[in-house]
Amino acid sequence: MTVRVRLFAILRQSAGSDSVEVEVEEGATVADALAVLGREPGLESVLDRVPVRMAVNRNYADPETPLSAGDELALVPPVSGGAGSHVRVGPEPISLETVVERVVDPRAGAVVTFQGFPRDIPQLDYEAYAEMAEERIAAILSECARRHGLVAAAAEHRTGPVPAEEASVLVAASAPHRPEAFAGAREAIDRIKAEAPIWKLERDASA
Repeated sequence: MTVRVRLFAILRQSAGSDSVEVEVEEGATVADALAVLGREPGLESVLDRVPVRMAVNRNYADPETPLSAGDELALVPPVSGGAGSHVRVGPEPISLETVVERVVDPRAGAVVTFQGFPRDIPQLDYEAYAEMAEERIAAILSECARRHGLVAAAAEHRTGPVPAEEASVLVAASAPHRPEAFAGAREAIDRIKAEAPIWKLERDASA
């Protein structure tokens, strides 16, 4: 049977593709798929030295998790976007100053931030698959750092109720020059909104 494997960061670079398909026997597990994947060109040694988190159909998995035909197995390496790389998804308010401190670096001549706020309503409620959202955002920051030459990148996203006057999401990126910092921050926020498992629900403050 065929299983699609999504690759991120160094795994994607090593394979030269963001996904590959592997053939495994009926009743195979994640471990079996990894064994096959380890024989793919470009990935032979990477999987032995890079720790990864595994997810099957966007649910966390372990090596013993069984696979079915058509499943999507995702492998997410740890973020490596720079010394200031930082990701948090949770109910705590976001501090612009604290997040910026994460990406300030002597090598960086530019720091760009983006903050998103609830618009035209008293508050928004956010729900997230927090663990997977943090993994996905970490992978996005890592890829943006490599693509745009960022020194560091950081992102935080609120969950639960967020009043209109407080930020619900913040991205910060630092780079030697401002074009790279702007481009990295822009791609990061666009992809976080599109790819991270975070959902919003509008609520009336009087309810």
